[in-house]
Order: sequence, then structure tokens, then C-alpha cells
Amino acid sequence: MSKFDPYSHIGIALNPDGTLTRNLNYPKVDANPEPSPGSSTVSKDITINQENKTWVRIFRPTKLPSNDNTVARLPIFLFFHNGGFIHFTPADSNLHGNCSQIASEIPAIVVSVGFRLAPENRLPAAYHDGCDAVLWVKKQVAEANGEQWLRDFGDPSRCYLYGIGCGGNIIFNTAILLPEENLEPLRIGGIIMNQPMFSGVKRTTSELKFATDQLLPLPVLDLCWELALPKETDRDHRYCNPMIKGPHWESVRKLGRCLVIGFGGDIMVDKQQDFVTMLVKCGVQVEASFDQLGFHSIDMVDPVRFSAVMNIVKEFIL
Repeated sequence: MSKFDPYSHIGIALNPDGTLTRNLNYPKVDANPEPSPGSSTVSKDITINQENKTWVRIFRPTKLPSNDNTVARLPIFLFFHNGGFIHFTPADSNLHGNCSQIASEIPAIVVSVGFRLAPENRLPAAYHDGCDAVLWVKKQVAEANGEQWLRDFGDPSRCYLYGIGCGGNIIFNTAILLPEENLEPLRIGGIIMNQPMFSGVKRTTSELKFATDQLLPLPVLDLCWELALPKETDRDHRYCNPMIKGPHWESVRKLGRCLVIGFGGDIMVDKQQDFVTMLVKCGVQVEASFDQLGFHSIDMVDPVRFSAVMNIVKEFIL
């Protein structure tokens, strides 16, 4: 039997200089700032940090709800994508479609963040990009010449951080960095972590049970952490395993409302439940929604599950 190669499983090759060649050519979608027939949203790309080459794709519904002929302001969602810290950008067609659906279904202004990828930029680079994106949104809503869609249609008092997979990990670590910042007039109404990515050195029951999972087998999960974590650290580093008590718990105690969503067939489900337990221990107001049925990223491929997740999110933000 041939030995399993986690690199080829996720379409990457490690170069001698430590960069990756990414061989999975996902279809890309251009932003569509002008409404086209049948499209429920419009979108545009903006660079937010020239030096780091970070950017966002902003989505807004084409039909804006209104009361008494004045446009009702929409919640602002900062969206952080999945991909194990190493894959994807907001221009990938599946992520573009996902954000477009969130924008039209919630409805919301969605700011999809193109954070720096590992291993070219190991953690905490993505967390700093997360803080950058939040502060950029704050600046847009506060200034007269700020980005028009955010300034004219966004409700700064209802801003949410929403992350899937590694994106869930990023928004958690971004949020514990944010109390040091003055975010006025922006108010973070909640942190929504959909199947957040965590692990540790000691194997959990779900990691062993789903070690040969087709989508996310254990060697791939380990490889993503190996490429993303700071060099010379292991999976018990707090970026990967925040459940190990440390000084960061003081910052965790300051978190606002949290929602954690998970599925019973996800290799990371045990760690996600440990994470919820830690949040409760730290006195954080947390809602957990775990469905026994379903695998990691099921909501990205199953429209019924996507709608179910959106309903959970709507209940949380209302």
C-alpha cells in the first residue's frame, strides 16, 4: 500500500525556500460592482494594507431593505475564510458564493478578508491582519469620505466577526487582541465561530475516529498546523490549543458574546467542545450549536445545511 502523502492530498508542494506551490487551481470570480441580472449582491475589492498586500472583497445586497423610504442599515459581517491557513482567497468562487449568500440572506454588508497565508506568513500574521481589517472598517464608518457601502448602508453598532474553520480560529485570536483598541463608533456585537480549527498534542477521540476522513484526514490537519504555527513550536501552542491555561485566559475573559457551531462528524469536534467549555470557564457568554450529523464544511456543499447554519446565525444576531 502506498504511503499517504498529506501534501499531495491538499495539492501543495513545499519549496526549498519555505514557500508553497499551490497546485489546486480553484476557479476565481471577479468582483461585480454593478448589479447584473439575477445576482442578489454586488461586490468590490479594496486593498487595505499595501505593505502586507492584504485586501477585502465587500458584498452588499442589491435590494436594500427600507423603512419609510429611508434605507435600513445592515449589520456588518467581517468574514474570515477556511482553508487551513494555507489555501484560498476571497476571489475563489466557492467563497465568493458563500459571502454573496450571507449578504443576501442575513441581509448584511459582508467584508471578506484576504489575510496573509501560511507558511509564507506564519501565525500570528493572520491575527494581525484580522485586527487591521476591523480597524479599517472602523475608519470607514467614522470618516466622511470612508468607503461608501460601509458608511451609507452599514450599522456600526452591529458588527460581527464570522469565521469558518481556520477563520474561526483567526477571529477568536483577533478578538482577544482587540480590547486594547478603541473601536468607537464600531461595536462588536458577537463572534461567530463556525467549526473553528483547534488541535493539540494529545489526540482526541474524534481525531482518532476520523483519522482517515476523506476531506480532512489527521495527517493533513497536522500538516496545516506544522505550516501555520511559529517555528519551533508544537500543537500545544496557544494559537492551536488555547484550552491549556495561560496568561491569554485573562484576555479570553473580556470577550463579548460568542456562538460556536459544529458537526458530530468533524475531526475537530472534540476540540471545539473543549473550546466551548473553556469559554464557559472564563465566564464568556457563549451559545453552542452542535449537530450530531454532518462532517467538516458540510454547510459549504449542502444548501440545506447552509440554510440551517444561517438560521442559527440570524437567531444569534437578532
